[in-house]
Amino acid sequence: MTVDVKEHDDSMIGVSGLEDSEENELELYDLPGVGAATAERLKESGYDSVMSIAVASPGKLVDDAGCSEAVARKMINAARDSLKMGFISGIEVLEKRKKVMRVSTGSACFDELLGGGFETGSIVECFGEFGSGKTQIGHLLAVNCQKLDPGSVAIYIDTENTFRPERIKQLAIGAGLDPDDVLKNIKVAKAYNSDHQMLLAEKVSEIIRQEKLKVNVVIVDSLTAHFRAEFIGRGTLAERQQKINRHMHTLLKIADTNNACVYVTNQVQADPAQFFGDPTKAVGGHIVAHASTFRIYLRKGKKGSRVAKLIDAPNMPDGECNFFVETGGLKDA
Repeated sequence: MTVDVKEHDDSMIGVSGLEDSEENELELYDLPGVGAATAERLKESGYDSVMSIAVASPGKLVDDAGCSEAVARKMINAARDSLKMGFISGIEVLEKRKKVMRVSTGSACFDELLGGGFETGSIVECFGEFGSGKTQIGHLLAVNCQKLDPGSVAIYIDTENTFRPERIKQLAIGAGLDPDDVLKNIKVAKAYNSDHQMLLAEKVSEIIRQEKLKVNVVIVDSLTAHFRAEFIGRGTLAERQQKINRHMHTLLKIADTNNACVYVTNQVQADPAQFFGDPTKAVGGHIVAHASTFRIYLRKGKKGSRVAKLIDAPNMPDGECNFFVETGGLKDA
């Protein structure tokens, strides 16, 4: 009899970690070590669901809840057990992958390069020199995600003052959407330094929960501009990379828990040790490279075209395509 009840409870919980029924099954008060005062502190710090506890780190939970590390680990383990966040079979992973959406760029060859478009649940990094089309693609994703899923919202973290609502209106008209409706469904925030940028990223999940938003795309344009300006010289390199690493993990959690495509643009630098071939390489080093699911190198092509080169992807071969950036969107070369 006990086994039957347990099986019934597990089936109610589910395996995804993204459905509302899972979070309703267990409340914060049900976790070990969480009393009224601790639950209140957790909610004030943005932990308003069991999922938010399950994906937290013990150190962060200790700082936010004011509890011991042992209690924090018990809370996290209990939350993860309730959501069945341990090992699952490959067939279950394949089933979960069916929830992945792909946001089209409007260019058939670009979409084909990425296996159908920009994939949700992942971080896509585009790096290239100025004028290579990084920001244009960011604007385009903010529009096309609403065409793919009407009612969805795009979040845009602007670090270089590049967001232009006028450009959004042009792309919306090109996509056959109402420009004003599209602009209403884009949440924009300007980041004035690296700490502000990291704070805005941490607030994304909180905004999604509080305002009950359906977010398919989060854009950070650009990822490394503030870090590059504030951390100068080799003496600050380790601290800079640690902060970027923490920032990338925050973005990865947003992508995974909200099934959103996190699109980040990245600056480039010239490698002085590269004597032959293209000396251009992305800023951020291996930290950004390892955290990104897809990496795309953008450069200027012939006759005003742009070239997108896929240099890293978990399930797609390397390749490249040519396209033009036009008023209404992207067009195949």
